[in-house]
Amino acid sequence: MIVVPGPASQSLGNKIAEKLNAQIVPVNRKAFPDGEYSLRFEGDVAGEEVVVVQTTGPPQDTNLMQLLLMLDAAKDLGAKKVTAVVPYLAFARQDKRFLGGEAVSAETVVKLIEACGVYSFVTVNIHSENTLKKFNVPTANLSASTLLAKHFKGQGLNEAFSLSPDKGAVGLAEEADRVLGGGCGWLRKERDRYTGEIQVEEKSLNVKGRDVIVFDDIISTGGTIAKAIKMLKSQGARRVYAACVHPLLIGEAKTKILESGAEEIVGTDSISSTVRTVSLAPLIAAALAR
Repeated sequence: MIVVPGPASQSLGNKIAEKLNAQIVPVNRKAFPDGEYSLRFEGDVAGEEVVVVQTTGPPQDTNLMQLLLMLDAAKDLGAKKVTAVVPYLAFARQDKRFLGGEAVSAETVVKLIEACGVYSFVTVNIHSENTLKKFNVPTANLSASTLLAKHFKGQGLNEAFSLSPDKGAVGLAEEADRVLGGGCGWLRKERDRYTGEIQVEEKSLNVKGRDVIVFDDIISTGGTIAKAIKMLKSQGARRVYAACVHPLLIGEAKTKILESGAEEIVGTDSISSTVRTVSLAPLIAAALAR
């Protein structure tokens, strides 16, 4: 097996290769004055099983295009099988037409990846599993919730309460609770389809004097998490932590969350971030080794 760490996932790709004891083929990126670039594999992939590791977090367009170029090049250069490992899949939140006339971006991305001749596709905590149903190749949607929970347990937060900020992410809280054992719950939120404004419904929780960890798949602007944390603090929670798989943390999101009362924000290295505390390498390597 050969692992190709893409420009957006250099560190993670190298860690995955190390755990698999796999050969690494680096990618050379050459930028042109007009903003275009070329990618070149610095090694032979002909006849090999190739794993391309490339996240598609911000800047999404650039990272997605690089992913497609690498997948297509690997196949064109004679790779026997090409697996796309995309820890964070951009545009996956638009998996259906919410308003008339919208492009279903997730479906478009799936078509592009498949057109590059991939043998299989691996991602982590995709926002909607409906997206994976659009693939015609084997897919795997791994969950990093247990990894995050084990991190907190190692920090002495055993029996912390696990909370999801909305019903859609309740599975993350339930997985975490199987490690932490402090119970779990979820909040209800409403998002305005036109303005994007979020309302979190007030809910009484048994958190007084307790440690609470709010688990989510993606933290983007931080609005939902900040509102949840303020609610928990108002109900007497002792310490509150924010945990997510994909820490996008756009703009002042990190500041907003910490100022709402969070002790810390813990994310994975699915994308480059100042809070990438937990590595996905063991999770992804184990899936690839099966």
